[in-house]
Amino acid sequence: MNPQAKLIFVTSLLLGTTITISSNHWVMAWTGLEINTLAILPLISKSHHPRAIEAATKYFLVQATASTLVLFSSMTNAWYTGQWDITQLTHPTSSLILTAAISMKLGLVPFHFWFPEVLQGSPIITGLLLSTAMKFPPITLLYMTSPSLNPTLLTTLAILSVALGGWMGLNQTQTRKIMAFSSISHLGWMAIILIYYPKLTLLNFYLYAMMTAAVFLTLNSMKVLNLSMLMTAWTKAPSLSTILLLTLLSLAGLPPLTGFLPKWLIIQELTKQDMAPAAIIISLLSLLGLFFYLRLAYCATITLPPHTTNHMKQWHTNKPINPSIAVLTTLSIMLLPISPMLATII
Repeated sequence: MNPQAKLIFVTSLLLGTTITISSNHWVMAWTGLEINTLAILPLISKSHHPRAIEAATKYFLVQATASTLVLFSSMTNAWYTGQWDITQLTHPTSSLILTAAISMKLGLVPFHFWFPEVLQGSPIITGLLLSTAMKFPPITLLYMTSPSLNPTLLTTLAILSVALGGWMGLNQTQTRKIMAFSSISHLGWMAIILIYYPKLTLLNFYLYAMMTAAVFLTLNSMKVLNLSMLMTAWTKAPSLSTILLLTLLSLAGLPPLTGFLPKWLIIQELTKQDMAPAAIIISLLSLLGLFFYLRLAYCATITLPPHTTNHMKQWHTNKPINPSIAVLTTLSIMLLPISPMLATII
């Protein structure tokens, strides 16, 4: 892709995100979401492969539908209350429509079907943008409207997302699809705590984005697209395989890594809110996710001789590791000791 064109699209992404997260008026927030959608489409379809074109088409249709619902929800609210302010979404029907619209934008169950397919058809770096940067504006809208949302609906969506994200990730062999189902599962954790402690949702999102960025950048450096390629990648870059192992275990939420921190705080807060059954269910369902992270980690690092695979081994490379991978990995595995400080900040 032409560097000037790429610069325009990336700048538009930043612009759209900034407009949405800094706006008070629903129409401005909607404008930012639309700019974001139009800017990411060329980045999804830049390879001109039929699967990439299909992914871009699916993404456009889903996001256009969700944006229409956002506009419809805000107009209904303005019709009944005379308020266009995002924080004044008080009409119950409007808040239900908005929850459906944002769930569609994020890929929460039951509006998740598009996300794995779109991620599978996109390049790895675009997949990283779709999993992190593109989720930020809708999450900020949920954050701003959290007092007027329906707790039962969000808790149901959250538990279903963690269940299906874990369940459907078990059988996958493509790394991008596995990361898509991992994203759906993490969104469930963010949605369940949104009404009770919105800042914890944002903390969870920041940590998730950091760990996912580390995994995607490592997979991009290793040029790994599926599990069979991952099994032979250790001969090419043993250090990157070790980094992948640690970041995957952190994403799974195992102590003493960073990924344990948001899960710990969310379970603690749910228990304080007399939602111990929901906390128990969501914790047990996250074991499904743990299984496929361990499967990825096993393929990356433990398939050493004599447990060889029937694939060509790759040449060992001494190429230096990208500094951003090193920084993100360090943050992904070492932030747990400063959790008291993070808890006081939020």
